[in-house]
Amino acid sequence: MAFPILFLLFLSLPFSYAKLNVDYYKETCPDFSKIVMENIYTKQSTSPATAPGILRLFFHDCITDGCDASILVSSNAYNPHAERDADLNLSLSGDAFDVIVKIKNALELACPGIVSCSDIVAQATRDLVKMVGGPYYPVRLGRKDSLESDAAKVVENLPTPNMTMDQIIEKFTKKGFTVKEMVAMTGAHTIGFTHCKEFIGRIYNFSKTSDADPTMHPKLVEGLRSVCHNYTSDPSMAAFNDMRTPGRFDNAYFQNVMNGLGLLTSDSLLGVDPRTKPYVELYAKDQQAFFNDFVKAMEKLSVFQVKTGKQGEVRSRCDQFNNINSA
Repeated sequence: MAFPILFLLFLSLPFSYAKLNVDYYKETCPDFSKIVMENIYTKQSTSPATAPGILRLFFHDCITDGCDASILVSSNAYNPHAERDADLNLSLSGDAFDVIVKIKNALELACPGIVSCSDIVAQATRDLVKMVGGPYYPVRLGRKDSLESDAAKVVENLPTPNMTMDQIIEKFTKKGFTVKEMVAMTGAHTIGFTHCKEFIGRIYNFSKTSDADPTMHPKLVEGLRSVCHNYTSDPSMAAFNDMRTPGRFDNAYFQNVMNGLGLLTSDSLLGVDPRTKPYVELYAKDQQAFFNDFVKAMEKLSVFQVKTGKQGEVRSRCDQFNNINSA
């Protein structure tokens, strides 16, 4: 009886998702995994910001219009407003873009025209998460790269730190993600940093009655003011999302949120909203529970609205369409 049930489950999957599999390049590019791993190891070893950078890039790409590498496309005369140049994407890590280019160049030498940029991003993200202490999860392969990239879609789809929790939850649920999956994915804030301008309103001139957000730990406010004192003249000023273990993927982010040590307004809301607080509390005390749910959420995100077959292409260069006149 198991076969008919499995068959029905297969039929219930989106057709494009059903085409993906972990061994997609086994025959056509057998060194795919090795080439990705070698390049991310070299890059992460010299530039520790690569792991959080590519995790953020992956999320911004997938949640906007599916995991299709549309975020890698550069604007040109024919497509002057590509996703990459949307305001919300301007702070994405240069290291993340750089490692994707390096991997793509190596793969084009080993197996020209075979591996998509979107598969490179998905695989590199998983490998980097694992490299900095996070959980392993299988990456299904066979995505095609998008045939369009539109900056206007970014603001429509990306949640931002200053939204209400209602607005943030809606951004996820309308795409089929649960609140639990949303909280688990937000745990990616356990690595990386945030620019001062994103939280400056919490540490200065917060309200008429309080200069700083009273939900923030006073020691954190003091430390952030020291770090960000020069942010208006140096917009690159930033603070670690998790000041305890900034380079390690663990559950410290959730512990920080519960103790008033979250940088962003959205971090603070996660710890108090009755829809999200139970998950924050669970993940703060049980890292394995966080890892288990993060894996499930990332597997789901990594196949979100993927393009396959004639829905996309395998780009020769990740930053431009094969037909350079495309929009």
